[in-house]
Amino acid sequence: MTNTAPSANVTAARRATLGTPPNSGPISQRDVEPNEPPQYSHARILATWAAAALPMAALAWVLAPWLAGVFEGPGAWPKAIVLSLTVGLVWQFVLVLLLVRREQGSLRWSVVKNALWLRAPQSPRTGRRGGRLWLLLIPLVLLVAAKEQLPKLPSPVDRDQGSFLQSVAGHEFFSGNWPWFAIIVTMMIFNTVLGEELLFRGLLLPRMRGAFGRWDWLANGVLFGIYHLHVPWTIPQNLLDTFILSYPTRRYRSALVGIAVHSVQTVVFTALLLALVLS
Repeated sequence: MTNTAPSANVTAARRATLGTPPNSGPISQRDVEPNEPPQYSHARILATWAAAALPMAALAWVLAPWLAGVFEGPGAWPKAIVLSLTVGLVWQFVLVLLLVRREQGSLRWSVVKNALWLRAPQSPRTGRRGGRLWLLLIPLVLLVAAKEQLPKLPSPVDRDQGSFLQSVAGHEFFSGNWPWFAIIVTMMIFNTVLGEELLFRGLLLPRMRGAFGRWDWLANGVLFGIYHLHVPWTIPQNLLDTFILSYPTRRYRSALVGIAVHSVQTVVFTALLLALVLS
């Protein structure tokens, strides 16, 4: 009979790649997949994090105030901060493409899909993908809704976008303002689909096991939380995404899980903003 199980040497080598202890029991077939992304060192993980976090902080705390002085009227600051953060989020998308192209040598969809875990969730027990596993989004979305109800640290008044939207000035600014509605929707798409999620759950998380072992999802969540230097008052709340976004993405090996859950906020905010534009 032909022995189809991985050899001891292959198993040990795979454990080393994934940061799994050599005596932690048998590994599953998922752990010996040939298309596993290469693993990053601690230094490379931190460098990738800095390439996203530091530009966002500079754009929010340096460029945005300067732009606010260029624009006029009550909408000067919202215009400035939206444009600044949009630039930072678009940069994250470009950064992901550059790193994947350098790593994989191609940006073909079949390559990008595997490199960034842009695939249906996979059962850690059976290896099956999709189907009923998508139902896991329901409790995760409910957790996001619960998180939004938790007490928040006070934010600077001039940087509280929610207060501006509820103000008379905000209503007047957005009423019939389709161009800025389109810009804000673009910013949110890059935030939850093409920017933050693609970078943290698509690029970084699959490449962190070599450095952090089985706690790669925890390290990913902490890095994501403190990435928010551009809105530091949200860091404690965003650290909870370690359990809502990072862990499910790792467990089911699908960045689409994090993208879908994170994007619920985009859908809700877009609906509220659309109501203002139509008013």
